[in-house]
Amino acid sequence: MNNKRKDILTTGQVAQICKVAPRTVTKWFDTGQLKGYRIPGGRDRRIPAAELMRFMKTHNMPTDQLEHDKIRILIIDSDWQLADTLAQTLRKNPSFSIETAGSGFDAGLIAQKFEPHVILINLMASDIDADHICKNVRKNPDLGVTKVVAFAEGLKANEIGAVLNKGYDFCITDPSDISEITRVINQATSIL
Repeated sequence: MNNKRKDILTTGQVAQICKVAPRTVTKWFDTGQLKGYRIPGGRDRRIPAAELMRFMKTHNMPTDQLEHDKIRILIIDSDWQLADTLAQTLRKNPSFSIETAGSGFDAGLIAQKFEPHVILINLMASDIDADHICKNVRKNPDLGVTKVVAFAEGLKANEIGAVLNKGYDFCITDPSDISEITRVINQATSIL
């Protein structure tokens, strides 16, 4: 597990992203323009990525460097309401960038452009051949680091093993358990 959390930044990292001297970031922090906190017992400051994003947008600074560092997640589900609800919930995490696809065709087009780090795919979705999509991801060199996570509500342990044997990296049996989904996404991307 890597401990380099992308959602909390040091003043040095903020200085690099904003292309300014670290003391400028310290000044922004000390004058209250950039919110964050100090490490107890030290002078080190920490700035949450969401706060840096707000600050940069307020001051018309380009945020593509921050956007680029986000974990890109593609949700594939023919039930657009389920996909949308999950996407909305996951978007609350500032380090996630989310796209959704309602068909295998859309999934292919979006995956090519978006190059997701993680694909969440509903195995129970009608009209979507999840195994075919998983195989295509595995064959595509551009998606070499992409982790494929299967959603399959109510699967038993032996069925989960069968799913993983088909080439999926992880299997989630409760699509409504957001903390479990977030944990799996973080686990999947910590190996990148």
